[in-house]
Amino acid sequence: MTLLQRTIDGVRPLCAESMEAARRRQGQLAKPAGSLGRLEDLSVRLAGMRRTTHPSVERKVILTMAGDHGVVDEGVTLYPREVTVQQVVNFLRGGGGINVLARHGGARVVLVDVGVAQDFDPAEGLQIRKVGYGTASFRSGPAMSREQALRSVEAGIAAALEEAERGMDLLGVGEMGIGNSTPAAAIACAVTGEPVASVAGRGAGLTDDGLRRKVSVIEQGLSVNRPDPKDGLDVLAKVGGFEIGGIAGAILGAASLGIPVLVDGLISASGAIIAALLCPGAKDYMIASHRSAEAGQRCMLDFLGLEPLLDLGMRLGEGTGTALAMHVVEAAAKILNEMATFESAQVSGPFEADPSTRG
Repeated sequence: MTLLQRTIDGVRPLCAESMEAARRRQGQLAKPAGSLGRLEDLSVRLAGMRRTTHPSVERKVILTMAGDHGVVDEGVTLYPREVTVQQVVNFLRGGGGINVLARHGGARVVLVDVGVAQDFDPAEGLQIRKVGYGTASFRSGPAMSREQALRSVEAGIAAALEEAERGMDLLGVGEMGIGNSTPAAAIACAVTGEPVASVAGRGAGLTDDGLRRKVSVIEQGLSVNRPDPKDGLDVLAKVGGFEIGGIAGAILGAASLGIPVLVDGLISASGAIIAALLCPGAKDYMIASHRSAEAGQRCMLDFLGLEPLLDLGMRLGEGTGTALAMHVVEAAAKILNEMATFESAQVSGPFEADPSTRG
């Protein structure tokens, strides 16, 4: 049995008993029922994921998957692929946006080299799980083999399991890979059926001509490769990326351990789609961190049935949205765990619904 299949088999439905107990406790807390809105719903989901009425999310990890893309050679991005390597080095030095926001939120950042077109020396905060030195351009053929797709997903699973052994209550998934908004859009279109023009965005700032070229490349790639929208590995192999496979695997690995996963923006959402195709039950463990400024993310979140926690006009990637949303998730858990009940606080509860009982 493959690591992927063992992981899928380990993903369980949310614990109904823990969720019901959390709902009852929410009803006893010293506040009007429902007054904390989505925080209350989120706390109930956390209880179901963690299988306890008192879920802890103190040990926070962000896995930033890195990989390069052959489709960059088709002129779909403003930046050269060398920037992937340069940014990974920057992240390892602590100088990226993800590093700043993770430090602020008390999360540790771990870079995972799933497919960067250069080797790295071993370093603290780096997992080396390279499947290949970048994908092929999917414009005229598959981005990778099916075997490589499986390996990239299993690399993500292994990365999540390794960090869980070190201690992890909450996972955020992010990415670094120049040109990766192109495969992300291709995955979304292949699975949801949305037209490419409504999903593909400007990425890091494409001109009108550049955007038209990007749309054309994706349309050609989908026509040539014809990915099967019901087969996650086929979609990933035909038009995906190694780091997108890594994201999918990390989500599955965390879900198999009952650990909630915050999904970042456009590219992370494409990895979440692959994870959901491979294991529909994994969607129960996904939390959308924020609504990306990239319009294409909307159809992805609709497919996953997720409503983002934040809407800040962000589109950086890296896992930055997850770093910010971790504050919200931790707040939801702390409300459930730490807030006094009407009884313990000696605060009078609400009147009965029947006015005649008020005396």
